[in-house]
Amino acid sequence: MNPEDIYAILGDDFKAVKDLIHNRLSSQVALLDSVNEGLLANSGKMARPALCLLMARACGGCTADTRLFAASVEMLHNSTLLHDDVADQSDTRRGAPTVMSLYGPVPAVLVGDFWLSRAVDLVLDSAYSTWAIRAYAKVLTDLSEGEMLQLERSFKCDTTEEDYLRIIYCKTASLFELSCTSAAKSAEASPEFFSAAARYGKALGLAFQIRDDILDFTGSNLGKPVGLDLRERKITLPLLGALKCCSDPAAVRRKVKEIPEHPEYQAEVADFVRSEGGIEYAQGVLHDYISTAIGALSALPPSREKEYLKQFALMNELRTK
Repeated sequence: MNPEDIYAILGDDFKAVKDLIHNRLSSQVALLDSVNEGLLANSGKMARPALCLLMARACGGCTADTRLFAASVEMLHNSTLLHDDVADQSDTRRGAPTVMSLYGPVPAVLVGDFWLSRAVDLVLDSAYSTWAIRAYAKVLTDLSEGEMLQLERSFKCDTTEEDYLRIIYCKTASLFELSCTSAAKSAEASPEFFSAAARYGKALGLAFQIRDDILDFTGSNLGKPVGLDLRERKITLPLLGALKCCSDPAAVRRKVKEIPEHPEYQAEVADFVRSEGGIEYAQGVLHDYISTAIGALSALPPSREKEYLKQFALMNELRTK
């Protein structure tokens, strides 16, 4: 299965979501419209809105509220990317120059704020706006806390596996979870189906981020440089797995902490991760979360969309971008 297969079965619902995003981003400011058009032209796979639409269908059917939530989740996601590019001083995103690199940090933050405000405006049109505002507020809190916890731990390079899982839940999985729970809410799903959607989204999001963290050591087919996490002193699951077999983990953590002053340590730590089974350890945890996600779907009735959700989860085993 590839993204085009998903878009094909989602048909008019997916087109309606894209139209909603485009229309709600319209502005009276020419520069803002120009920046937004560039972002929309390089919008990526749009996995989260596709996931929202699939889950709603699996729980009973898409509605106008589903499409509002799917569009809003994607806009929220992109607003966080705009802010992340400023925090990380990123020059490229999805193979194209970032707004930050083209216009500077202040415009990038302002465009991110605009996308966020438009995302909130969308959910206010939903019949479930009271529920949605609280759900979105939680995710925004999670995103902020996750970033701050990661920053706090990177200063000392003392991240534990418990810290890591909390960080990636807050920064990544919480938004996947929202994609699925908002879908279930819009479909007026039963409590059992709603719970299944939440469990699936959370496990899928954790698996998605673990796969990204593995690719930071093994490389992707986008030609992105490896080792960006280490360069920023982020201790992720492959390194945590390798440390389990290390006689002197404190020494390895010291090297990570000193990478800014000793760039040569980056390659040394990466080689340590690969030689000490760190990749394999992370792949094992990844597989467990994929199994959890698929297991959550057992509560849902048989459907074509349910099978696609299973494949969506399984893609993380071999995803290379």
